[in-house]
Amino acid sequence: MGAPGGDIPAAVLGLDGYIRALNDVATTGRRLTRDELQERRALGEQAAEAGFRLRPLIAAHLAVTRERWPLPRAGAPTGSLDRVLAAVEQAVDAVAEGFERAQRVAVRQEEAARREFIDDLLYGRSDVGRLAARAERFGLRFSSAHAVAVAAGPTGYAEGDAVPRQVEQALIARFGDRGTLLTTKDGLLVCVAPGDQHDVLTYFAKQAYAATGGSRVAVGRPQPGVGGVVHSYEEALNALDLGERLGLEGPVLRAADLLVFPVLTRDRQAMAELVHHTLGPLEQARGGAQPLLRTLTVYFDSGCVTAEAARRLSLSVRALTYRLARVHRLTGADPADPVQRYTLQTAVIGARLLDWPARPATP
Repeated sequence: MGAPGGDIPAAVLGLDGYIRALNDVATTGRRLTRDELQERRALGEQAAEAGFRLRPLIAAHLAVTRERWPLPRAGAPTGSLDRVLAAVEQAVDAVAEGFERAQRVAVRQEEAARREFIDDLLYGRSDVGRLAARAERFGLRFSSAHAVAVAAGPTGYAEGDAVPRQVEQALIARFGDRGTLLTTKDGLLVCVAPGDQHDVLTYFAKQAYAATGGSRVAVGRPQPGVGGVVHSYEEALNALDLGERLGLEGPVLRAADLLVFPVLTRDRQAMAELVHHTLGPLEQARGGAQPLLRTLTVYFDSGCVTAEAARRLSLSVRALTYRLARVHRLTGADPADPVQRYTLQTAVIGARLLDWPARPATP
């Protein structure tokens, strides 16, 4: 018979002390001492840290027990067999306890390292070279561009929650290992994928939408390098924010489709001035500016089709036409005129971005 434990070194197994203890148990009828059990726990921890598996470790103890079964001496107390079996059970349980404890520590360390990497990756706080070296450990290679998608559900999510696990399992089942990273950040689901694998992020959006009960998903543009992940992540976050503030329709928002909005808000003072001077006169209307601003918003969202806008507002076409005429009289800008319509529509977008009239648009 080969050596107990197979490839596990004898120094790791430490079975000589174990057999001596069993012989003493068979002779005296005692239980294993605290030091003997701690020795087995330490053995389990060391084996786990060295990368050995628990099954051959337990098998080695049982094999050496069978090969060198202790024989009670003359005058030994009755019930020697039961006591030896109880000692074997104690020893094996202690080995498993130590092994599992070491594994829990390793899992916590791995989780901490993963969390630190994700924070550094999404905030761009670490040295680029060090971050790239750590990235390969988590399946990312920055030789190609990456894109980031984020999903916001009705509640916040953390690593290990049911929803992130469900989405991750669906991605793995569909695509296997494609160099993607699924995680959570600030309660959002986050998926980092190679920029040329649009199907991965599309499928993530579909699964996240289903798993969260109808969440909104935003996708940043593919960006190169380590800093590209941060850039794409920020684009996705901004797209989510824009979708919320503007009431944009559709479960998936793509930053590439919303590039005009950052341009409009880049000069906040100029936008505030446009809103103030173009739409400010609407506050003179009976009931304030909000009803007429809502009318303009729906009118523009309807492609400036009067009948469709009236239907969405539950108004008659005549009532809608009257409201548009009222806007024209107050602002001096005609929604039916192409040039003036553009000014009005840009101001309406600015009002939504600045939360006007709830907040004053002070130029």
